[in-house]
Amino acid sequence: MWETLGAVLLGVALSWAAARHLSDRLPSRRVVFTTGTVGALFGAYVTHAALGAGVLATLLGAVAIGAVLLSLLIRPSARRLSRPLPF
Repeated sequence: MWETLGAVLLGVALSWAAARHLSDRLPSRRVVFTTGTVGALFGAYVTHAALGAGVLATLLGAVAIGAVLLSLLIRPSARRLSRPLPF
């Protein structure tokens, strides 16, 4: 139970940080918070299944997989798109 609650709280915190610092490169806040929370829960589940009961390891896995899933939502910046192609 503590692992699940910790994973949800870490997923929300990770989503909040991403939405705050990368708001111009992410989709809507609802998508960001849903992805971060579900990603952290999935990460906690996978880590718990692979390593067994260990709160610290489970929470580290939750943060890692949540961050990876949030990174998939990031769009390229407008500055990068306006540059001409090198070939």
